[in-house]
Amino acid sequence: MSKLITKTARLIIREFNLDDIQAVYDFNADERVNRYTGDAGVVQSLADAERIIRDIWLTEYLQFGYARWAVVLKETNSVIGFCGFKNDYRINETDIGYRFAPEHWGKGYATEANQACIEYAKDHLDLDYIVGDVVEENLASINVLLKLGMTFNKKFQDMGFTVIRYDMYLKSKS
Repeated sequence: MSKLITKTARLIIREFNLDDIQAVYDFNADERVNRYTGDAGVVQSLADAERIIRDIWLTEYLQFGYARWAVVLKETNSVIGFCGFKNDYRINETDIGYRFAPEHWGKGYATEANQACIEYAKDHLDLDYIVGDVVEENLASINVLLKLGMTFNKKFQDMGFTVIRYDMYLKSKS
């Protein structure tokens, strides 16, 4: 049984477990999902999906108390993607992110799930500040970050992309 993080009207947000290997493979399989992520092609097999769950997410839950979390559609009890936080050593910041199978795009799940993650972080995690990096052409993700209340921080080049960084303070600066 995976640790429950939070629930919304339509979603359950919980930690991933090894029973989620097929779902992780499935929501990464469509090349459109990873088009702007910088990690296209990382999940090409069930073994790749298992490695990500075991070696990254399960490890980060223990190390930081958070990592990407499974987004489960209440209606079907199926994992449709991920949301939540990543301690990104490359930028020395905590990144908010999300990824969903294309059939679940445009339904507000990314905003709904990540708003719940932000509320959870304010109440349960020792996080003061988060960033959201998005490729300039990914207008849908830019829209999600703005709906979450994040503000423009800077624009830069990374892995051949023009990236826009948005940020947010979770606790008041005092």
